[in-house]
Amino acid sequence: MTKRLVMAGLVAAMAATGSAQEKTVMVGGESMFPSKNIIANAINSKDHTTLVAAVKAGGLVETLQGAGPFTVFAPTNAAFAKLPAGTIDMLLKAENKPTLVKILTYHVVAGTWDADALMKKVRDGGGTAELTTVSGGKLWAIMNGSKNIALKDERGTWAEISTYDVLQMNGVIHVITNVLMPR
Repeated sequence: MTKRLVMAGLVAAMAATGSAQEKTVMVGGESMFPSKNIIANAINSKDHTTLVAAVKAGGLVETLQGAGPFTVFAPTNAAFAKLPAGTIDMLLKAENKPTLVKILTYHVVAGTWDADALMKKVRDGGGTAELTTVSGGKLWAIMNGSKNIALKDERGTWAEISTYDVLQMNGVIHVITNVLMPR
């Protein structure tokens, strides 16, 4: 009887902290668990505090906790820091919520586009692939070397994918080096 209680306790502890069998990816110094949704993982990344604050201000938390699937190209805090001074503060103001939402949803593509699927789409497209974002905008993916993908936004800004395939229960996150902007 005591062995059963100990085993039940161990099983419960493993379930609470993420299965020992889960393949995690480290982002922002924390493990990202495939059994959690995009928001549950993102809030733990020390490299994505600006993105999480923007998602909260934009009222998109519930959406990104939904079933999806979503592919999120997630800019780091360093990517946001490259924007002109005052841009983030301006976007986080309530009166600028529509602009903030447009920018954030420009970083999201419907479906699960892991690295293999993106690379196949690029190869099938003759070296470039057009992606339609949730905001209705366009992103272009190209191969950058033999195994890396870069994204170009509608304004001509390029972002490298620095961490691929952070799998989530409702999609996948790819960490990127710049904030992408719609027209």
